[in-house]
Parts: sequence; C-alpha cells; structure tokens
Amino acid sequence: MLDAGELADPRHRQAVVAAKDAPALGDMDTSLYLLFRAVREHTTVAISGESADEVFGGYPWFHDPERIGAESYPWRYFTGHSGTYQALLRPEAAAELNIAAHRATQYRDALAGVPRLDGETGLQGRMREVFHLHLTRWLPHLLDRKDRLSMAVGLEVRVPFCDHRLVEYAFNTPWAHHTFDGREKSLLSAAVAPLLPAGVIARTKAPYPVTHDPACHRAISEQAHDLLATPTAPVWTFLAPQRLRDRLDRPAADHATRAGIDFALNFDLWLRNHGGGHGTR
Repeated sequence: MLDAGELADPRHRQAVVAAKDAPALGDMDTSLYLLFRAVREHTTVAISGESADEVFGGYPWFHDPERIGAESYPWRYFTGHSGTYQALLRPEAAAELNIAAHRATQYRDALAGVPRLDGETGLQGRMREVFHLHLTRWLPHLLDRKDRLSMAVGLEVRVPFCDHRLVEYAFNTPWAHHTFDGREKSLLSAAVAPLLPAGVIARTKAPYPVTHDPACHRAISEQAHDLLATPTAPVWTFLAPQRLRDRLDRPAADHATRAGIDFALNFDLWLRNHGGGHGTR
C-alpha cells in the first residue's frame, strides 16, 4: 500500500525520470517503480504478465466498435493524455511540432507495415491491423518502461507472454476465436481454466490503478506552484505558465488534470537532466 506522500515524493519522481530518460506518466510510473523496489527486497527475478493484453486482445478498446472503426490508434482516447499534454504547450511550440501531422504520418506508416492475408476483409482485416499496431507501437513503450523501472532497482522482470511462438500463434488466430465467449482474452482464459480457481477466471479485468487521493493532488499542486514561481525553469521554453496555472485553479482534480500537472513537473526534471531549455517566460 502506497500513501500520497510516497507517490508525490520529488525524490521518487526524479528517480523515475532518470530511469526512463523521459517525462514520466505521473503516479502510474512512480507506483510501478516503488512496486519493483519492494519486490527487489525479496528476489532478484520476477515474472510479469506484460503483453497479455496486446497478444490476446484484453484492452477495453479492442471491444469498442467506435474506437476500432476510427482511423487512428485505438488507445489514444483512453491512455496517454496526449491532448492534455499538448494543451500546455506554448502556441509557437505547438505550431513547430505539428503533432497532429506527425501522428497521422506515423499511423499511415504503421498500417503500411501490417502483414496481410489474402481474403481478409472487414472486421477480421481491421483486427489484424489493431493487433499489429499494439504489438509494434504500444507494447514496445510498455516493455521499455518495465525494463527501465525494474532495472533501476536491480530487479529483472521476465515476460513469458512475449514468447515469439505464442505471439505468432495468437496473431494469426481469427478475431472471432479471441472473443468466442463474449469476453476479453477468451483464448487465454479457456487455456488456463483447468489450472486456476473459477473466481480468477471469471473476474472482470481491472486496469492498472491510479490514485484518486486528494492529498496526492494537493502535494503535486504545491510542487507545480513552486515551479510557476521559478521563471527560469527550463520547462517554460516549451510550456505556457498560464495554461498550467489554469489547471491548478480548477476545483475538481480529475485524472486528466493531474496528468497535465505531473507532465509539467516531469518534463522540467527531464530537461534539467539534459541541460535543456532556456527558462524564458
């Protein structure tokens, strides 16, 4: 169990940003780092279920016709908060980056690399695209995160669901078989049903937890106010202070708001680690 103080501790934030060498994803990354640190107290090697959702179609958006039918990455509306991050950018930085055009180009390139089977059309053809997008674009991000945060504390985390033979088999299995019982990860559940208690097989999938503790939001808000009081902070080369201030003034602390605040803090740390930014208002 992690309390708000541990999740918001700037020392842990710095450790995570240094390990990832990238702006971290708030308490999702911090909590995983702290979990790995706790596991390391008992063992040097652990096994993780990472990639089972990508291999067996476990995420909610795999089963959402609207997201599957959209001409975009299906996970964008649910994770990443890319819109939240972009909304903090200075207008000139946003114009120069042109993130929408970059994303569209990357998406077209990703689809061009999908291996096709003759005769696959409609939903089956689209689901092959969706699986390929997850295996080649989404999963590498998660594996990099897992490797960096675990090795930062000296823990080796192995991922048996990434075995290439299993991935190849599942990738070439028709989508109808992946959902034959109307649930997520139908193939995996059926394969291990004789080995696990019925309660484990039948329970609803739970996403990776994020904190809703108001104390955590207050703590990172205080850190953000300190950042706003530092006009020479590197992050102001790219982010607009007023846009961050607007988020701090919001009465309700929803996850997207907190993600934006976390991103500003983490981005500043990452820039400091690399000597970047000019800190101009």
